[in-house]
Amino acid sequence: MSNLVKEIETFIRFLQVEKNFSNHTVYNYKKDIEHFSSFMKQHSIFSYAAVSYVFVRLYLTELYALNLKRKTVARKISSLRSFFKFLLVEEGVKENPFALATIPKQESRLPTFLYEDELSGLFTVSELTTPLGQRNQALLELLYGTGIRVSECCNIQIQDIDFQIGTVKVLGKGRKERYIPLGSYAVEAIHTYINDGRKKLLKSEKGSTLFLNYRGEKLSRSGVRKILEDLVNKAAISVHISPHVLRHTFATHMLNEGADMRSVQELLGHSHLSSTQMYTHVTKEHLKNVYTSFHPRA
Repeated sequence: MSNLVKEIETFIRFLQVEKNFSNHTVYNYKKDIEHFSSFMKQHSIFSYAAVSYVFVRLYLTELYALNLKRKTVARKISSLRSFFKFLLVEEGVKENPFALATIPKQESRLPTFLYEDELSGLFTVSELTTPLGQRNQALLELLYGTGIRVSECCNIQIQDIDFQIGTVKVLGKGRKERYIPLGSYAVEAIHTYINDGRKKLLKSEKGSTLFLNYRGEKLSRSGVRKILEDLVNKAAISVHISPHVLRHTFATHMLNEGADMRSVQELLGHSHLSSTQMYTHVTKEHLKNVYTSFHPRA
């Protein structure tokens, strides 16, 4: 095993054990560092200590030549900056060559959301007499009713649902727990699914994951996306719906109805208020459209 590989594995263990990062985050870190290591080998550099800022500039030129999205380039720089910071602490390098690398400014894009009338058709197409139909209804009500991430949704266990007080416990980024209120529609749909449909899908008495696929196994993120696509087709609506669009829609509808920013931040599990503030641009755009459409002097 080469020294490059050993140092990557040491860093990955640090992320898993000390930082408690999710598997998805760790996977991205590893992929980014391995990509850079491969670039090093192409230029006959076999030690991280031999990487200079000039070489980093050469690597960044390569990334832009690949026409990668700014978000992807920013993530790679951030991953490698953290990696070399770790090596600096461990005395594997004498300086962090990524310390001065400039992270590209992100494109300013407003989050996509749906209006209530666009959503309404989705809640009427699931066959509530079948196990999969009950699951799909519970899934849809939960995603729209809480705004949770698809990864958080897939990891929910039955014991995380508290029907008595109407909450769900989710494990967010950085393994942070938060409790989110459940609306009456979500409570009813989840209760029906757990007591009927889920029992018919479950193949083993040991499983406690809330959402199961048709094989009785844990529902995957791609499985959730496929379910939403099927619901859109059944409802015969011409909008794109993904778990993240439902998350955006939840936040936008909450703010449009007068919810305060801090509460929405806590519900979404955002570490920084700035992440939640992007939804104010959506609500302002919505108000502007309403004004333009209805005010006689607009």
